[in-house]
Formats: sequence, structure tokens, C-alpha cells
Amino acid sequence: MPDYGHDLRFGSFVTPAAAAPHQAVALAQLSEEVGLDLVTFQDHPYQAAFLDTWTLMSWVAARTERIRIAGNVLNLPLRPPAVLARAVASLDRLSGGRVELGLGAGGFWDPIVAMGGERLTPGESVDALSEGIDVVRGLWDTSTRDRLVAGGARHHVDGAKRGPAPAHDVEIWVGALKPRMLRLVGAKADGWLPSLAYLQSFEALATGNATIDAAAQDAGRDPRAVRRLLNVGGRFTDGGAGFLQGSPRQWAEQVAEVTLEHGVSTWIVAGDDPTTLAVVGQEVAPAARELVAAARGTAPGGPASGGPASRTTTDGEALA
Repeated sequence: MPDYGHDLRFGSFVTPAAAAPHQAVALAQLSEEVGLDLVTFQDHPYQAAFLDTWTLMSWVAARTERIRIAGNVLNLPLRPPAVLARAVASLDRLSGGRVELGLGAGGFWDPIVAMGGERLTPGESVDALSEGIDVVRGLWDTSTRDRLVAGGARHHVDGAKRGPAPAHDVEIWVGALKPRMLRLVGAKADGWLPSLAYLQSFEALATGNATIDAAAQDAGRDPRAVRRLLNVGGRFTDGGAGFLQGSPRQWAEQVAEVTLEHGVSTWIVAGDDPTTLAVVGQEVAPAARELVAAARGTAPGGPASGGPASRTTTDGEALA
């Protein structure tokens, strides 16, 4: 797949453990200190062992200054999109434009139902997510004073007042694996946010990209409008084999190769180890940016021009 030309971002995926509430906050602050661009938190409102993700995000926003903050991904079946739209816009304004919106259609239906949510079929959950995106975008659109009528059978507003608008153009990232969800990403979302552990292969990543690209084109969009993000895990070793199982330099080479070959431009590292986050922010991220910039022919660390770039392949073994 082509390089979609996006600037590289690196982030953390921190566990919102309720038993040690300030640990998640400290890891978010560390993520900022070591130069990461983004801190994210999973969202399972039915999980009693976790803090409420939106409350945690708000607290983290108040305790940081630069880093972006997002749910990874927010559980739409238990977070009404009209209320969520105002919550996102409010926190974005309060934080100086540092919030992005990761959304998921839901999947653990027994606990969702136990918390008062509606059980949906896979097809219904995709339709509901599509409706939710329309509601969120409509409420953020303050270019008109017309009251908003949007949505459908499960998520809708009928004459809602618009606003407030976020402080910046908040990106909507969708967690998706199956074809119908991937087509929704191509048609309506700003980003695709899967986990490599669920994709299981780079072939699946390529297939997902192709599905998104085709859907974007069918919707009259440039496929490059969709940022490709990826949740990953790994460990630093002296001479490991496999993806993200080696030295910081090997990580950087592998990240650069997948960025250039499969278009992944936002790398979110799961785990709560402070040393891993520090090495990613201080060593892997700068080196990967240099490799990608050299391949694209752009200034080191600078954003790309936006189009698929001519490039060479790194000598790492990212796809082994």
C-alpha cells in the first residue's frame, strides 16, 4: 500500500486502573515529558476495575500542557453521541485543542446490556455508529444557525441547537476490523485505529487499507484524508527477532518500513512500563522520523507534503 504522507505521531495506551488511579495520570504526564504526541485510554464503562475514561481524560487534560488525549476507543453504545459531542468540544476548548475522538461500535454486549445499553447485531452496531458520527459532526458545525436534525433509528437529534464547536478540527478515529466497518471508515472517518494483535498480520493491514481506500473513493474522498493509526505492543531486547522485538534502532527501522509500505503514521504503544514509553519517545520516535523524512525527501521531523511519496525501503526486517 502507498505511503499516505501523514506526519508521524507516537503515543501511549495506558491502562485506566481504578486501584491505582494516579498511576494512569503519572504515565500520561510521563508520556508528555518524554516527547510522545498522544496518550490514550481504553473505554469499558461496564468494567468496575477501571476508572471512567472520560473523567480520567478530563483530569489528564488539566494535568498536562501539550500532549493530545483520546479514548482508544470510546464505547458509543453507552455514551450518547449528542452528549459526547458537547463533552468533546468542551474538553477541547478547555485543553487548548488537544482532544481527538476515538469511537467504537461496541462488542461486549452482555456487559453493555447489563449497564442499560441495547444489544445490537453487528450490522445494527455499524449503522448506529454511522448515525452517531453524523450527530457529532452536525452538533460541531456552527457555520449555520439551523437546528440539527440528524441520525437514524438508534442515535438521532430532532431540532438540537448546534455548538459549541471544538477549538480545533477534532479527528474522529474508528476502531474497525471487518469490511462493513472499514467501509464506514473510508466514507466518514478521519482515521482507522485497529490493534495489530487483532489484525494478526500485515496482510490484514493491507487488505483493510484497500477496503478503506475504495470506500473513500466511492464517497468522493481522497484516501489520504484517512489517517492510519495502529495499537502495538513490543519489548526492547539486545537482539530479538520479530516485529518490535529488538533494539530501539530496530524498532525505528521497522516503524519506518511499515509507515512507508502500509501508511501507518500514528503508533500507539500499549503497556504501562515507564522505561518503554521513555525509549519510544526519546529514541524510537526521532529515529523513525528521520528515516521516513529521508525516504520521502522531506526535512527531518517535518510534515510531508501530503501525497504518496517516492521512497526507498529501509533495511529493517519489519515484516519478518
